[in-house]
Amino acid sequence: MPNKSENPDVISNAPELALHPPSCARQVRFYQLLVAARKQWFIDALSEALGQLNQNIVKQQIRKYVPSDAQKILASAGLRDEHVFPIPAVLEEKPSLVGYYRLLLGAPQKSFYTGQTGMGRFKIMEEFGTISKKTKPFLGDFCRAMATPLAELVRQVPKLTSRDLQELPLLTFGSQLQGSNNTQIGKTAMREVFVAIREVLGKSVVEEADSRLTLKNSAGRTVFISLSHDPDVSIQEQVSNHIHHKVAIEVKGGTDVSNAHNRAGEAEKSHQKAKKVGFPEFWTIISKRSLELFKLQAESPTTNHWFDIAEVLARSGRDWEDFRQRLAGICGIPL
Repeated sequence: MPNKSENPDVISNAPELALHPPSCARQVRFYQLLVAARKQWFIDALSEALGQLNQNIVKQQIRKYVPSDAQKILASAGLRDEHVFPIPAVLEEKPSLVGYYRLLLGAPQKSFYTGQTGMGRFKIMEEFGTISKKTKPFLGDFCRAMATPLAELVRQVPKLTSRDLQELPLLTFGSQLQGSNNTQIGKTAMREVFVAIREVLGKSVVEEADSRLTLKNSAGRTVFISLSHDPDVSIQEQVSNHIHHKVAIEVKGGTDVSNAHNRAGEAEKSHQKAKKVGFPEFWTIISKRSLELFKLQAESPTTNHWFDIAEVLARSGRDWEDFRQRLAGICGIPL
């Protein structure tokens, strides 16, 4: 006869254990940044860049920058050399891929971009996807320097696979996010939105810095898009000698549903400040999942348009399409 304690039909008199697992909010935020990273620093971005290049130039540069024994090891493993080793043509096509090779090497930003390594000048390439005229002549030096430790990686990892190349950068990226506090993660989300804006308007950019884009629109007027605070992103147009405010954009990267109304309220405060200095239109990029829009609107009645941050960072979805159409329209740029 079965023991009473083993019978599933017997109701236990033991008190219910109170368990309180943490919220998924932080992981959802990590997901948002991961989706954005795929467009900048992971194999997806690398494959896209390689598809735009002249393969004869790629082969020439591989012979120049990749050690011959590493080429043989990768060939026997069925892996492309460019998936492990940087070459100038790839970095010119997609400057943010500096981050891919850094992550593959397993180097945190803090230890990679220091005076001791000499890599500091390349940080803007990773973070904003831009390359300055001063930095461009040093791409060969960067590739040559990175080839040494990456070749050691190839030699020391037995039977390197394409899956390894996808997952090794994730280990470094994950630890980078885990070491960030909420403020730093929010700043990262804001910067990634700025990078997404640049991708939409890139063909019209005539000058760029790490936190400002200068465009020439279809009417021949100059448009400035700046990354700052209050607002997070501003769009202004120069008409004659006057600067006209166009749009103030607030980016709220938090994902905790219970705190969403507070984030919308913070956006409202920033929009009110922008309104006082003359901005006529206000956009808020925020996590809209599992939320009713009218409740967000009650917290920020000044906001004219709401966009889901996950869709903007992923560059896909209805909100992303709406965002890019409105962005191009307000700047006077054809898509």
